[in-house]
Amino acid sequence: MTWNWQLKKWPQFIYNEEDFKEQELQFFEKAGMLYGSFQHIDADEQEALKIDLISQEAVKTSEIEGEVLNRDSIHSSIRRQFGLQTDHRRIEPAEQGIAEMMVDLYRNYEAPLTKETLCSWHEMLTNGRRDLIDIGRYRTHEDPMQIVSGHMGRPVIHFEAPPSKRVSQEMESFLTWFNHSIKSGKNELPVLVRAAIAHLHFECIHPFEDGNGRIGRAISEKSLSQSIGRPTLIALSNTINEHKKSYYEALESNNKDLDISDWISYFSDAVLNAQDETQKTIAFIIEKGKFYKRFEKLLNARQSKVVERVFREGFKGFKGGLSAKNYQKISGAPSATATRDLAKMVEIGAFTRTGELKSTRYHLNIKK
Repeated sequence: MTWNWQLKKWPQFIYNEEDFKEQELQFFEKAGMLYGSFQHIDADEQEALKIDLISQEAVKTSEIEGEVLNRDSIHSSIRRQFGLQTDHRRIEPAEQGIAEMMVDLYRNYEAPLTKETLCSWHEMLTNGRRDLIDIGRYRTHEDPMQIVSGHMGRPVIHFEAPPSKRVSQEMESFLTWFNHSIKSGKNELPVLVRAAIAHLHFECIHPFEDGNGRIGRAISEKSLSQSIGRPTLIALSNTINEHKKSYYEALESNNKDLDISDWISYFSDAVLNAQDETQKTIAFIIEKGKFYKRFEKLLNARQSKVVERVFREGFKGFKGGLSAKNYQKISGAPSATATRDLAKMVEIGAFTRTGELKSTRYHLNIKK
């Protein structure tokens, strides 16, 4: 098997910028809409949204790699780093590390990408690890860096990265390309093309012993932020995670050749979908504010507690809707009280009701 980095013209990727002009226009249009919508939220909600989006990306970029972390712990860690009040819970090293990396990405998106930045991110991500040889530095092991699946006796090799002895040189070339391809740079590239190539190129080098996927996605988000002059705060990892199989298939189908048109198209669509997800989240927050203005004084303590919990699920809400049993569990109310509470909320228009008997479900009465 020949990999793209073994080809004579590596890393001169082949694509036609004209093919992605429509996606580029959509990106900037949606970025403008997101920024405008963000301004319609009050300062406290803006701060909360910023924390929520960063937390979600931290959770989902880890989930893509099969690592399930505690969202509340990450949320608390991020709040602490922004100097906000927290619940002082104990944060596990992995959760603290990904939170630190995402906050650094947010704060320093304008700065050039350097080896020191990448190694610092790697050190954050591997916080508490004892199973790695190289932490906070490029890999040095002599064994091939391979992405493998299947049984021990019959492994399937999806990709093999350049040997460790080539990594420093490859990364020096990558960093030069990245910093020169920025807007108004020596070799400026269109925003989506640059972000897509940055991710694929980095993943093909696979410079670290672990954590390459999370760092690669962070590089893409840094690239997007640099292009619009502010943190993107889009749900990129969340969008990728919802279709994780397609993501890995797209990466694998573009690691053997230098023509990466399919990858750029795939990645551009992922970014546009992520923008849509974030737009829905902002619209949801605006509707949340309207909801509380209408109903806050009409709700008792039990109802308020349940409403707050449902809002925490985001614009998608509870899968299938809120059941009477959910209401009892959240509020601590007995069955008869829960039934009365729910009936009253439907009556005043706070909830809508669907289904009958055991299939009855309740939903927030907001625009989606």
